[in-house]
Amino acid sequence: MATGTPQPAFVLVRPQMGENIGAAARAMWNFGLDRMRIVDPRDGWPNSKAVAMSSGAGRLLDEAQLSKDVPGAIGDCSFVLATTARPRDLTKTIWTPEAAMAECARRIAGGEKVAVIFGPERAGLENEDIAPCNGIISVPVNPEFASLNLAQCVLLCAYEWRRASAEMPEVAESLAGTELALQHEVDHLARHYEDRMEEAGFFFPAHKAESMKVNLRNMWSRLPLTRAEVQMLHGMMRQVVRWRNKKAD
Repeated sequence: MATGTPQPAFVLVRPQMGENIGAAARAMWNFGLDRMRIVDPRDGWPNSKAVAMSSGAGRLLDEAQLSKDVPGAIGDCSFVLATTARPRDLTKTIWTPEAAMAECARRIAGGEKVAVIFGPERAGLENEDIAPCNGIISVPVNPEFASLNLAQCVLLCAYEWRRASAEMPEVAESLAGTELALQHEVDHLARHYEDRMEEAGFFFPAHKAESMKVNLRNMWSRLPLTRAEVQMLHGMMRQVVRWRNKKAD
């Protein structure tokens, strides 16, 4: 059954190919959406090709609401956006997918029911489909090749929905099971290298030694070292010293 997560309904209007319906379901479920509505599918419903293409998202197809027309599919919604790549002779607010999904998230948080409608593969939505909608989502595509596959358009909107509705950092570090090194651990590493490099005569001439050490410590501080990396660098220096001593013997 559908999840209880508040979300927009994605409405596929007169889709022509079962494969594209299945791919759209897969794209929706990739980003946590499971409210699919289908208007007058060309090849009838249910569709075995849609199920085969859904790749594990078949539950969305099983629970999809089937309607004969667009008004029947969006009648319970208070805010509806239509996706189209073509200019229209209609006075409408035009949203990018990012702005549109942010607005959908805001309205849903306020208790509204929201839908986004997608047109058939061959020619997209007709003006009579768009007329009852509150606005248009227009993807900034190459104007010389503006046609998007149905599932691609669904994927774009689903992705922007996820970005607008989920608390996700824009940048995150993957630490692969370790932790960032603490200041005292980095300081110990810096002193280890300074001591061994001092013994090797690296800090020359003498009047530049202190500034060289400061530069090295500054370098260590700029590196986002993990504890595992600090241990590895300690081990590298110990091995170099052991190898030197062995060669000296």
